[in-house]
Amino acid sequence: MIAHLMTTEVLAGFKQFLLPDGDVHHTIFLITLVVAMLVLLVAVYRIHRALQAIYRISFPESYRNELAQKAKISAVRAQRNKARWDGLLGLHKLEEEHALVIEDHDFDGIVELDNPIPIWFNVLFYSTIIFGLGYLFSYHVFGWGLNQDQEYAVEVVQAEQARQLYLSQVADLVDESTITVDSTGSLALSGKAIFAANCAACHGAQGEGTIGPNLTDRYWLHGGEIRDIFKTVKYGVPEKGMVPWEQTLTPGQIAEVSNYIFSLRDSKPSNPKAAEGVELVYE
Repeated sequence: MIAHLMTTEVLAGFKQFLLPDGDVHHTIFLITLVVAMLVLLVAVYRIHRALQAIYRISFPESYRNELAQKAKISAVRAQRNKARWDGLLGLHKLEEEHALVIEDHDFDGIVELDNPIPIWFNVLFYSTIIFGLGYLFSYHVFGWGLNQDQEYAVEVVQAEQARQLYLSQVADLVDESTITVDSTGSLALSGKAIFAANCAACHGAQGEGTIGPNLTDRYWLHGGEIRDIFKTVKYGVPEKGMVPWEQTLTPGQIAEVSNYIFSLRDSKPSNPKAAEGVELVYE
């Protein structure tokens, strides 16, 4: 996620650099400048090659001497680099092995050489020790880094944030043809506050009905299934004074309050309004 955000910011910054506030002239100027620089580089390269050709034709002896000098320098450098690598890898020439023979280690003509440990192995070995000490003090002494349990806790929090973001986006994709009853009760719990803020004035704090009909019995004017409730809340009943709540609430909020209204069935408030509509028989 962090990498995605950083990439998005870099691309946005690059776009702002190329096209600040939609300034086309600025973009054309930048492209022209880049093309001019590329042409200049190509021209300089071609001039350099031409001068080399002129020098090679005009001063052939000096050119050959220069090539020979460069070849000699390259050979010396290659020999030095080989010596460095041999020293790093602990390699020795065959003619130098007599100086490494261990005395009294001759068995049937087979001798043992006292080859020192290669430098690269020592560097790797002591590096692991230094790394181990750094890891020990960083994670287990001073607590600068997160251990496995702490990393797990952080990742759980991040996963929960990602889940909530996903659910908030998915929740608004629901409509009257896809909504279903939430068996966990979490939507109904969230819809209780929405009902209290927007619906209780007409339907009562407990859904018992005041100006609007009673929502706790089994009689419904516009259908009592979850899809009917969602549709009624979404589009309203303008001829009876109920506004279309799709102008105020998101689809996710309508789903929450619809689940809460559905959960009020048979809740038996203390002062219910008389039944209205058609009785709905639930299985």
